[in-house]
Amino acid sequence: MSRSILIVDDDPHILEVIGFGLDKAGMKTTTATDGQQALSTFNAGEFDLIVLDISMPELDGLEVCREIRKTSEVPILFLSSRDEEIDRILGLEIGGDDYVTKPFSVRELVARIKAILKRTGSNNVPEDTELPLRRGSVVLEPSQHRVSFNGEDVALTATEFSILKAFLDQPTRAFDRNQLMDKIYDFNIHVSDRTIDSHIRHIRSKFATMGCAQLIETVHGVGYRLGSCQ
Repeated sequence: MSRSILIVDDDPHILEVIGFGLDKAGMKTTTATDGQQALSTFNAGEFDLIVLDISMPELDGLEVCREIRKTSEVPILFLSSRDEEIDRILGLEIGGDDYVTKPFSVRELVARIKAILKRTGSNNVPEDTELPLRRGSVVLEPSQHRVSFNGEDVALTATEFSILKAFLDQPTRAFDRNQLMDKIYDFNIHVSDRTIDSHIRHIRSKFATMGCAQLIETVHGVGYRLGSCQ
C-alpha cells in the first residue's frame, strides 16, 4: 500500500517537483496552496505525512501545524526559505518532525520523508513482532506505535517516538547527540545538535504535564540518558 502525502506550498513549481519526486518513489500525493486549504484537505482525507511550507497566505505553516496538532500526530516536515535557527527550533517545538530549507534537493527531501515514514512503522512488518518496552510506568508498544504513562496515552510525533524507543532499547546507556542522530535519522542526513535538544525538550514537556518530570536526564558533557517515572 502506497503512503499518502499532503504537500502544502503556495509555489506551483515546488508542488510540481515535490509531487514528481514522491510519485516516482511510489507515494500518492495531494496538494494544497494555502493554509486554509491545507486544513480543509487534511480534515477531509487520511494522510501519512504532510510536507508543509512555513510562509504561506491565509495561515502560515506554523499556524497550520498548531491546528493539526490539536487532533493529530501525523508526521510534519517543514519547508522554509529562511534558515534562521529560531525558525527551525520553533517549527520543531510546536510538533514538526523535520525541517528542510529552500532551495533543497528533491532527492534529499524524499530521503527525509522515507526516514520519517520508516519511523512510523512499515505496512510490511507483521503486528506484534516487537514486545512492549517498559520503564517504570512508561510503556512503549512498537507494533502499535503507542506510548502510555500510568495507562494514559502520550501523543508523540514520529521522531519523538523514535528517540524514546532508542532510550528504552538501551536503558542504561548515555547517548551523545550524534549517537541519537544515528539512531533516528537514516540516509546520512545531517541535523544540528539543537534539533535533537528541541525534540528532547518536547518529550520532557509532554511527560512532565502527566507527572513524570525525570524521564530523560541530562548527562553533562555527554548528552542524555533514560531516567525513571513511577
